[in-house]
Amino acid sequence: MNMNINFPNLHIYLEHVGKTISIGNFDIAYYGLTLAVAMLAGLLVALWEAKRSGQNQDNYFDLAIIAIICSLIGARIYYVIFAWDKYKDHPLQVFNFRQGGLAIYGGVIAAIITTFIFCKKRKMRFPLVCDTAGLGLITGQIIGRWGNFFNRECFGGYSDNLLAMQLPVNAVRSGEITESIAAHILTIDGVDYIQVHPTFLYESLWNLALLLFLIWYIRRKKFDGEVFLLYLFGYGVGRFWVESLRTDQLLIPGLGIPVSMVVGAVMAVVSAVWIIVMRRKMAQSGGKTQADDIRNDERQSGADASAGAGTEKTE
Repeated sequence: MNMNINFPNLHIYLEHVGKTISIGNFDIAYYGLTLAVAMLAGLLVALWEAKRSGQNQDNYFDLAIIAIICSLIGARIYYVIFAWDKYKDHPLQVFNFRQGGLAIYGGVIAAIITTFIFCKKRKMRFPLVCDTAGLGLITGQIIGRWGNFFNRECFGGYSDNLLAMQLPVNAVRSGEITESIAAHILTIDGVDYIQVHPTFLYESLWNLALLLFLIWYIRRKKFDGEVFLLYLFGYGVGRFWVESLRTDQLLIPGLGIPVSMVVGAVMAVVSAVWIIVMRRKMAQSGGKTQADDIRNDERQSGADASAGAGTEKTE
């Protein structure tokens, strides 16, 4: 099998891009390694923000262990639900993670539910934790998308733009080659290539821009939870666009509508409305929010504790 990946308009030609690395007799998929690096990087960014904002980093270590496991399960369940035709005749394949089949939205939904329960148990402020963990989440998405690069998947229709990507026909799933793509198959040195939108790259670059904005904005946020809502809005808009280009869409049964486009649109609208409502509440309360009251109570508690300690020392 030809293992080349080309970006002809950028004059980038990558030869022998493998899908796995072998250690002894054991093969490790680059996809899995990419996800592992993504998770680690996401945790480090969340820890960095926790330290910067004066939070207990140990809580985020504990949350990461639980949330990563739950997110992987959620991502798998979401994918299987909307791709059931692939598994209905071989249901045990549902548990075969090595063959791929994870949906980011399923992981995000599971992560939100897990974080909410975790915060209830630890008596932590859910909106603040979402802001902090959200930076780690999108960091992981930026890196994790490159697993699709190694798998030659999650690409769009035919394209000849600056970032257009060429993949050998025998390296991709035939079901993802549309008529438009097939009509533009190129033969280079005896090898047939498709030329497509590298949608994994589009999404990774979009998320990188969004992460940089959120890192800049988090010091300027008006209320706890706003940064995470901005993440949901920004990612929802970007995913709606990227998903419209892809040829491997998960469709809503009976409707034939890409589920990720629907979820992205709903997520963006709900987040935007939520931000507007919160900002109006702030305007009506003179710019103060519940988060401000919580911070003031914490400061007062700290001051009272310090005063008490000082009195005991004097006595």
